Amino acid sequence: MPTATAADTSDDTLARVLASLDDDKAEDIVSIDLRGRSAMADHMVIASGRSARQVGAIAEKLVERLKQATGRTARVEGKDTGDWVLIDTDDVIVHVFRPEVREFYQLEKMWMPTDALGALRSDAARDAAMPVAN
Repeated sequence: MPTATAADTSDDTLARVLASLDDDKAEDIVSIDLRGRSAMADHMVIASGRSARQVGAIAEKLVERLKQATGRTARVEGKDTGDWVLIDTDDVIVHVFRPEVREFYQLEKMWMPTDALGALRSDAARDAAMPVAN
């Protein structure tokens, strides 16, 4: 039975999306606020799966969970190949990539504000410089 109400907001949908991605072990999850910058959606989420199979599974579970919670079916593109799956929930656009494909398209560079992108890069550089404990 759907638990969504007419008062559900794009922030509620975003929270559901982020929880689902986290539950399915998606990696490098980035949420971008598009309000005031684009009419296509309020939020964009970009995440990675380790393989085409995981990308497809992450997308499938996300669509199932959203349908169960809201009663609405999200539109999905690219699930058959598993390189890049786009899930459109109207309020939130979700991109799930294999890492190589994500690196090639670099959607974060196109959509993230410059100051946020700089912080993301410095976080990645800091993480890369950290020694791995054995």
